[in-house]
Amino acid sequence: MAVIHHTTLTPTKLELVAAWLPSRPWYRGGTSGPELSKAGGFRLDDPEGEVGIEFMVVTDAPADAPADAPADAPAGEPAAYLVPLTYRGAPLDGAEDALVGTMEHGVLGRRWAYDGCHDPVLVGRLLALLEGRTEAQAQSDSDTPDRDVTRALTGGPVAGPATATDTDGGTVLTLATGATLHLNRVLTPAGDLPPTATGHVSGVYRPTPVTTAATVFAVLIPAPAS
Repeated sequence: MAVIHHTTLTPTKLELVAAWLPSRPWYRGGTSGPELSKAGGFRLDDPEGEVGIEFMVVTDAPADAPADAPADAPAGEPAAYLVPLTYRGAPLDGAEDALVGTMEHGVLGRRWAYDGCHDPVLVGRLLALLEGRTEAQAQSDSDTPDRDVTRALTGGPVAGPATATDTDGGTVLTLATGATLHLNRVLTPAGDLPPTATGHVSGVYRPTPVTTAATVFAVLIPAPAS
């Protein structure tokens, strides 16, 4: 089990993500930049104990209204984003484009933070979660399962490795079998799954500081019939 260190981070995770988020094709914010708050998430364990794995949910303040909007126009809703991150003690070869940034950890020293969808360790553990071979862990407590995170899978094992593609709707992990795992980067309260879905990972988040909602983090779609 991963050990959660309650210590200082410079910059903080929210500061790191806020600087990176506007570069993503699925970012819904305005030109003034994100104003992020933590809104949930969970962790997965790396069996080798080398890589920190966190699925962070953040909410962003509503985007600025257009200049020509009426003065009494209603405020927009905060956007909620799923941000899978990995934390490493050294750079990941070949993943320069996936680097979110570096930070100084009060116990572990310099850490390299990556967009976890492009990190094979996170992808492998996410597939293990989908298959039921591991369980989600609490975001801020050591050795504590997160019972709010659920998974389901029909059919056989889910084969890696995967190729990650970012779109304006999220991130698609294309697996060796041709199946695709769709990560919902912009979260909404859970609705119906696609009729072709054969698996999913779901959980809860806080759309506002005083409300919680169920949501779907990832959906597995089988390979097209040949």
